Parts: sequence; C-alpha cells; structure tokens
Amino acid sequence: MIRVMIVDDQTLVRQGVRGLLELLPDIEVVGEASDGKEALDKIPDLAPDVLLLDIRMPRMDGVAVLTALNAANALPPTLVLTTFDDGDAAVAAIKAGAKGLMLKDVSLEDLADAIRSLANNGTAFQPAMTDSLMAAIRRGPAPMPDEIVADTLTVREREVLQLICGGYSNKEIADLLVLAEGTVKNHVSNLLLKLDARDRTRAALKALQQGHLE
Repeated sequence: MIRVMIVDDQTLVRQGVRGLLELLPDIEVVGEASDGKEALDKIPDLAPDVLLLDIRMPRMDGVAVLTALNAANALPPTLVLTTFDDGDAAVAAIKAGAKGLMLKDVSLEDLADAIRSLANNGTAFQPAMTDSLMAAIRRGPAPMPDEIVADTLTVREREVLQLICGGYSNKEIADLLVLAEGTVKNHVSNLLLKLDARDRTRAALKALQQGHLE
C-alpha cells in the first residue's frame, strides 16, 4: 500500500480527493491537514510515502512546507496540486523539492499514476503546466556557472527537447519528426547525458534554465 497524506485548506477538496483515492486498492490515505503548520506537526508521525500538497494555503503555504521539510531532511516525495496555472509558484515548488506538479482538475487515473510514480522515486509533471513553467523559468535568474555549452546540443536534439517540454512521449516525438522510435530513444539518452539529468523532466527544466530553447 502507498501511504498518502493530503494537505489542503479546502475541506471539500480534501474529502473529495480522499474519497476518490479510497477507491483504489493500492493507495491508503493516512491523514489530512488544513494548512502548512498542521502538516508539519503531523507528517513525522504519519510518515506518508507520498505527500499531496496544496500550494496556496493560510498560515504556511506549500513552498514554505517544502522548504521546512527539506531543511530538516524529512521531505517525503511530494506532488503539488493547485487550481492556479502559476509558473512562478510551480518553479518555486520544484526548487524547494517537489517531485511533481498537477492542476486539481486532473483525472483520478492521472493522479493515481502520479502517486505511484513518486512512490517509486519518479516524478510527475502535468503537460498542461509546461507552458507556464517554461515562461517562469525564462524569467528566472541567470544560468548557474556549471551550465553546459549550448553548442553541444544538435539541431535534432533541440527539436526532441522542445517536444519533451511539451509532454510528448517517445512514440509521439517519432511520429512528429518522422523518425524511428529507437532513434528518438537515442536522442533522449544523449540529452540526459549532456544535461547531466536523471530523467526527462529534469533535462527539460535544466535546459530551460540554461537557455537552450528559444
């Protein structure tokens, strides 16, 4: 069973998410909190495998919760859920340690898949939030000194990376670029190596931060 805790200031949202997740045989809701302060008090005892965290809350918002838990080395894999397509807040959540971002209108199937991914040390970023993330990152601070040289990415790798940012799968990228799926996989592997990223999402975010996409 994947142990999940829900943190949201809206009672109806918490009850609704709990009710849906309780329909699933492999996910158990072990607790709730109505704000960030309450969440910090309860998380040590509940020890959730995955934290579902609202980004906008009274007393202590989601980013503050992430920051505090990270500082205490007590941050469980966290999926941020929000009603706002707010790129700046999303980037702040990622920097604070969030492993996933989704809007609250996500389907139960996609939410369950995201929870399972985080429970298995993966990430989960909803394609619908990609545009706002890209815009916010482009407005962000200058690249870090350890940035890679932009010229190391080929034209084809840039095309593949742009589609990854759009949430496309390898098969969809292959169809769009008229390539074999195996060729796309090779391009993705090269991108991960060049960007020193452990997965597709981290590669896309790092490339955007370093200015490798127009």
